[in-house]
Amino acid sequence: MPMSPQADTRRNLALLTVMLAFVLDIADSTIVNTALPAIQQELSASNAAAQWMVAGYFLSFSVFLVAGGRLGDLFGYRRLFLAGVAAFTLASLGCGMAQSADQLVACRVAQGCAAALMGPQVMAVVQVLFSPTERIAKLAWFGTLGGIAAVLGPIVGGLLIAANPFGLGWRAVFLINLPIGVVALAAGTRFLPDARSPDAQGLDLGGTALLGAGLVALLVPMVQGPELGWPVWTLALLGAVPLIAVLALAHARARGRVGKDRLIEPTLFHERAFTLGLSASVCFSAGVSGFVLVFALAVQHLLARSPLDTALLLAPFGVGVSLGIAFVGRKLLPRLGKWIPFVGASAMALLGASVLLLVPTAPPTALLAVLLVPTGLAMGMVAGPLTPIALARVRHAHAGIASGMLKTAQQVGGALGAAVVGGAWFAGHGTTIAAVVLAAILGAAALCAAALPRSLFGSTGEQP
Repeated sequence: MPMSPQADTRRNLALLTVMLAFVLDIADSTIVNTALPAIQQELSASNAAAQWMVAGYFLSFSVFLVAGGRLGDLFGYRRLFLAGVAAFTLASLGCGMAQSADQLVACRVAQGCAAALMGPQVMAVVQVLFSPTERIAKLAWFGTLGGIAAVLGPIVGGLLIAANPFGLGWRAVFLINLPIGVVALAAGTRFLPDARSPDAQGLDLGGTALLGAGLVALLVPMVQGPELGWPVWTLALLGAVPLIAVLALAHARARGRVGKDRLIEPTLFHERAFTLGLSASVCFSAGVSGFVLVFALAVQHLLARSPLDTALLLAPFGVGVSLGIAFVGRKLLPRLGKWIPFVGASAMALLGASVLLLVPTAPPTALLAVLLVPTGLAMGMVAGPLTPIALARVRHAHAGIASGMLKTAQQVGGALGAAVVGGAWFAGHGTTIAAVVLAAILGAAALCAAALPRSLFGSTGEQP
């Protein structure tokens, strides 16, 4: 039965509301990049603190992402969405009012936690509001918006710093979230359905704790190690990462045997397409995060460009990303399958590294702008197809947990990019080592794509 025009309008307004939140949390993961030089100068922030301003957001988001989805199932999607938006808005206020680097890092971590409450409810609301056939077109928008929003963050950041509203400087990058948050709260209260999962299960607190411990053990040494001269405790933490991973798998298997909900599904790693897609997602997200961060820093430090100039330089990159996601990746994926992300990751490795190596030579602005378009196009060729490829052969019964694992992997990749590629810059190696690291990471993503099965979109062993 067709819905009334009023009901259809309400559904579309609800969709716009969650889209606003979706763009907000993705853009905020990168919006700080353009502002970092100004923040470091005003707050006397160390290089490690600057890295944590980026990585801390990704870290807390990835740790609590799946838990945020489970809480929505338990207590209702609208309630958790509104709680997440409110917390995100307050954390943004804290970022804008921060008086020290430590305060800003803490508020960025809080922003990531709030985004983990807010983000999972977006897709849950789409599931509730729209039929399976309607979701195809709606979810396509999220794929396009996700890639664009990641690039839009530093562009908006540069524009806000240049505009300097009310003399706020870099603080405007965070305080702009306040009116947006108020609008999202009002619209969410008015239009979102009051729904929850009829099959909600409890939280896997042990799995969440092990995930957090593993990421802290991995990222803290990578960020702090170079600045501190790699003391023994940093090496000990890195050595503990494999042990934590083994404990996490054992914990997941133990919960599975007694029928309890768990953070990861070990049997998914038996499916080659999922395992390779997950690995490619981590590497690709790390490459994108690292490239955008180092490019924004290098242009300002080495070329003495303003945040506005940096934002305008990133605009052609955003155009390329849009074209890659909306046209190239989506149109050719059904025909060429894994070769689309393979070519995209390979091209981005070559072009992204070339751009970083070119910056210190003070090239003409037009040359940088021209190179950034195909670099963005290559990114879009991976960003669009990688998620459907990774999930293509996942059984229906595991669709939810597989999606959560994939989104977590993407956030982990973002944190690793800030730590590894950004770390090469902050350690004083400049763009040369950063470009080499970037090429290696994206090359690994390309190799994962090449190793994917030839037939990706066949049967999963179940009827749709």
